Amino acid sequence: MQSASDQLPEHDYPDHWEADVVLRDGGTARIRPITADDADRLVSFYEQVSDESKYYRFFAPYPRLSAKDVHRFTHHDFVDRVGLAATVGGEFIATVRYDRINDRGLPASAPADEAEVAFLVQDAHQGRGVASALLEHIAAVARERDIRRFAAEVLPANNKMIKVFTDAGYTQKRSFEDGAVRLHLDLEPTDRSLAVQRAREQRAEARSVQRLLTPRSVAVVGAGRAPGGVGRTVLRNLLGAGYTGRVYAVNAALAGDGGPVAFDGVPAHPSVAAIGEPVDLAIVAVPAERVPEVVADCGEHGVQGLVVLSAGYAESGADGRERQRQLVRQARSYGMRIIGPNAFGIINTAADVRLNASLAPQTPAAGRIGLFTQSGAIGIALLAGLHRRGAGLSSFISAGNRADVSGNDFLQHWYDDPGTDVVLLYLESIGNPRKFTRLARRTAAVKPVVVVKGARHSGSAPPGHRVPVTRIPHATVSALLRQAGVIRVDTVTELVDAGVLLAAQPLPAGPRVAILGNSESLGLLTYDACLTEGLRPLRPLDLTTAAEPADFRDALVAALADETSDAVVVNAIPWVGENGATEFGDGEVLAASLREAVASAQAPTKPVVVVHVEMGGLAEALAVATSTRPTAPGRGAAAAPGSRPTGLPAAPGPGTAGPGTAGPGTVPGAASAVPASAVPAPVPASAVPAPASGASASAVGDGEGDAGPGSAPAPVPPATIPSYPAAERAVRALAEAVRYGQWRRQAAEPGRVPEYEDIDEAGAAALIERVLGGDGADPRGVTLDTAQAGELLARYGIAVLPTLPAPTPDAAVAAAGRLGYPVALKTTAPHLRHRPDLGGVRLDLASEEQLRTAYAELTEVLGKPEELLPVVQTMVPRGVDTVVRSAIDPAVGAVLSFGLAGAASELLGDTAHRLVPATDRDVADLVRSLRTAPLLFGWRGSAPVDTPALEEVLLRVSRLVDDHPEVVAVSLEPVVVAARGLSVLGATVRLAPPPPRTDLGPRSLPSY
Repeated sequence: MQSASDQLPEHDYPDHWEADVVLRDGGTARIRPITADDADRLVSFYEQVSDESKYYRFFAPYPRLSAKDVHRFTHHDFVDRVGLAATVGGEFIATVRYDRINDRGLPASAPADEAEVAFLVQDAHQGRGVASALLEHIAAVARERDIRRFAAEVLPANNKMIKVFTDAGYTQKRSFEDGAVRLHLDLEPTDRSLAVQRAREQRAEARSVQRLLTPRSVAVVGAGRAPGGVGRTVLRNLLGAGYTGRVYAVNAALAGDGGPVAFDGVPAHPSVAAIGEPVDLAIVAVPAERVPEVVADCGEHGVQGLVVLSAGYAESGADGRERQRQLVRQARSYGMRIIGPNAFGIINTAADVRLNASLAPQTPAAGRIGLFTQSGAIGIALLAGLHRRGAGLSSFISAGNRADVSGNDFLQHWYDDPGTDVVLLYLESIGNPRKFTRLARRTAAVKPVVVVKGARHSGSAPPGHRVPVTRIPHATVSALLRQAGVIRVDTVTELVDAGVLLAAQPLPAGPRVAILGNSESLGLLTYDACLTEGLRPLRPLDLTTAAEPADFRDALVAALADETSDAVVVNAIPWVGENGATEFGDGEVLAASLREAVASAQAPTKPVVVVHVEMGGLAEALAVATSTRPTAPGRGAAAAPGSRPTGLPAAPGPGTAGPGTAGPGTVPGAASAVPASAVPAPVPASAVPAPASGASASAVGDGEGDAGPGSAPAPVPPATIPSYPAAERAVRALAEAVRYGQWRRQAAEPGRVPEYEDIDEAGAAALIERVLGGDGADPRGVTLDTAQAGELLARYGIAVLPTLPAPTPDAAVAAAGRLGYPVALKTTAPHLRHRPDLGGVRLDLASEEQLRTAYAELTEVLGKPEELLPVVQTMVPRGVDTVVRSAIDPAVGAVLSFGLAGAASELLGDTAHRLVPATDRDVADLVRSLRTAPLLFGWRGSAPVDTPALEEVLLRVSRLVDDHPEVVAVSLEPVVVAARGLSVLGATVRLAPPPPRTDLGPRSLPSY
């Protein structure tokens, strides 16, 4: 007789449960369902588990699995009984399973909503976070199968497994029964479980990047015998940077050679296997067709990560895309992560690493900027530009096709990297916009994130990049990034301009700008540029062309001490000597005077920028001048002059800045540019606002973390005074710093999502279920009729003005009699709707005669009533016509939009956007961010409108869309905002099955 477990119904293999995950130590594993084909793998796995772990799993000695056990643990129906395995190299390293049970603990089927869960992790892989990752995935599977609770029995001595459950963040109950700990977990995600999940994700992904940046040994695979070529170039650059680890060269052509071989003094081998020593990182520079054998060689011998410089992948067409998919799958099967393919390389300037595993011939100076690019050519340009401006780097990555490791991973790393104060990103595509926005917001709360986006126009995404389909325009994406605190610039020049200022100077406390210099004309240009950028410039101080360096010094000292300004722009042109000759060579003298002024300031906290025109040597001299920034809180008075203070929340992390000693990449003589006594005093901790809630990844989770090599910042030169050859460039960079500083201050006290007592969430849900679940409902969605839309919006306190159809003149008169005069007569035909400029609206009709006359005019000019679909509405108080919309985009999620109604606003694209759920602060900023916003606030003597009422409607729409993801689109048009109150004259609502929320599921890497 067969047991119940043998009589399982057939279900399709759920391939969507397969996922690659990053573990706590930075390695990867694949999670997938266990099938009947896994019997041998299960037996092999179980043989490698210690007797103690087996005892903890079965509560008794259990040396081996019986044939019945193997059958039971490999045969599942994927509904009531499910097993998942974590694999590396195709072999099991951990398993988890659940069995659905009833209230008596016996095997059951739906509608029973509880399941018993059990784990087993190979001893060699315990402590890597495998069980935590498996719990996230098995819980997601259970929720999909309508299981709401897990039950587990754990021996009291099994502290590791108890910790897995208790740290997960789910609502739980705990009891002690029959010598075992009995745990019950409610699987509904909570704020804490999501926070735990994201904290673990941050630590794991940051660690995976750290492993790539801090290898103890590097093998260059594809280094040629003769100098030149990609492989030998990288080998030479590794050696030239003074890499502190072991370096090996690998060339398959050496297989037939006898005796030791060396390239540039580096031992050369025919394969990674032949090295005979551990290799942490492999740089792959072989033709694409040979890469699979290299990946296998590396994976089988413990290599942790790959930098694939080889081209010929997705950028080359369909065959290349398939080759790229196979590359990622193969590398992940061994637990390795990939930078590339088609990458330019990586650089880490930390003094204990000094890694230049790239094609960049010169290692940049050590500094505080983290730079990520998706283009090798742009990477070269940015490295050169930053070098000329005296800005050093903590790390540099050019990721090429970013098939695996992306900008998101490096944001995770830089978020709490103590050696990085500013993040610069050149992106040509954003693979996971929703996640990028979340990570950028968290990182921007503690350090600036500056982004320039290439390939901005629709359809121009670079070949080789996997990009989700998005329906929203580039301007909307930019607005959402700015909402997340990202400093969004348009060119790589602006990226460098902003980066050098943010890395060298404190953030301004406000928009007031002092301007001084020896050219009245240049001062006026700077003044105009400040007004253009929304800053508040003070009257320029003209020192006259006869001013000498000492005059600049005295004026700058006074400006830094003046409490009426928040930043200083110094303008300098060559001055005229006594004999009338123009003197170009005194730039170094002026730079010394500016340094002296900065050093003499008392606790200076203002940024200083210099605009120069043909001043010989000034820019170079300023590149080694000190900044006006104070010492960062918590880093001590002896912290390096290069450590970053901003007067705003500092990045959390275990590292501290090292002493300001000279090191590789230090500018000669720079360490003595400012005497120790001139270093400003620290900012009091009480004066620094706390980071935004949730900013610290260490606030939740299991608290594990390690610093490791490369975690401490490298010794860096003193910071620079940034200089610019044009006033517009200097002011634009300064304006970005002002706006970012304002965002940081607001982020320290985030807004709230108001609760409205009159919202009927249950009633709205019932209406939505009735519409979507009715007979004949279109699975693609449905647009609600006028009555249904009004009812749904009313559940959220949004009243829509009644509209009555008027198919005939008599019907129009009857409608007006019901509503009361005066009325409006409007056409609702799609080609005329919301187009008053086409004459389809007649207002203030105060009598039957006027209404009939208007009706006749409309039908005579625009068409028959059945074509125009006329309606009658009562008149409302005059005001400003606006539009409120919300839509769900598959790439970025729900977006709330606002603009003024009319063709002019549409033509200019004057629409503002915020992510849902929007806070009260978000919507206040949303309303004020339009170029046409002055029309709402009494422009040219008009009466200001009721913006609080408008903001409330925006918040209610945001709540509706956030509470009910089935509401995929809402349009309120027009919303007439009067001096007191507002009126919603038209509403359109569309319902559809909600798109999947990948950001709320278990941790996983993008699938290939």
